[in-house]
Amino acid sequence: LFGEKYGDEVRVLSMGRAGEGGKSYSVELCGGTHVRATGDIGLFRIVTESAVSSGVRRVEALTGEAARQWLVGREDALKAIAGALKTSADDVEARVTALVDERKRLEKELAEAKKALALGGGGAASGSGPQDEDIGGVIFTGQVLEGLNPKDLRGLLDEAKKRIGSGVAAICAVNDGKAAFAVAVTDDLTGRFSAVELVRVGVEALGGKGGGGRPDMAQGGGPDGDKGDEALAAVRAALAG
Repeated sequence: LFGEKYGDEVRVLSMGRAGEGGKSYSVELCGGTHVRATGDIGLFRIVTESAVSSGVRRVEALTGEAARQWLVGREDALKAIAGALKTSADDVEARVTALVDERKRLEKELAEAKKALALGGGGAASGSGPQDEDIGGVIFTGQVLEGLNPKDLRGLLDEAKKRIGSGVAAICAVNDGKAAFAVAVTDDLTGRFSAVELVRVGVEALGGKGGGGRPDMAQGGGPDGDKGDEALAAVRAALAG
């Protein structure tokens, strides 16, 4: 085993003063670069630590002047961040935490506003929310919403089904250019239309494949978030037969 890493002669390094029994803090075999004493290394700073393989980790560090320059660079970066945040270097952590909390609060408020918009429904005169249509005697309501959490789709569609009473509802949620698409069919129409089949035609328009769920509720997604209107149009066409 040692022959794979070391030659015939191996240097043995010890660190720390020998205690009782003559044992040092650490005694290691080493085939690398050596110094007379650990103090010769000077400033030592670990900069990365990662897993190389199972049970093996890699530690990278800088020493001496390189370590000092690295720390100076980090300090300069901290000062720049503090300046951008209009606070002191000591208060950067608290300031960033406050900004993150504020962003979470605003994102939550925005999500609630989008839910309210999606539930705004009604006829064309309402001026907001999904617009109800009559397609061959079947009420259809569809909407494309930017930034809506895909997890909220099913809840919104349940509300849409309650609102329209009888019909089909579809929502396309677009996030970071990708789309989540869901379709709901009221129970009285599942014998005529399957939400799974309808969601698949919508997903195809979004550049995706498949989609699954139940006859009354199904969901899928696709990479082309800018084609939400085309997905709704595909569902309309399927309803029209």
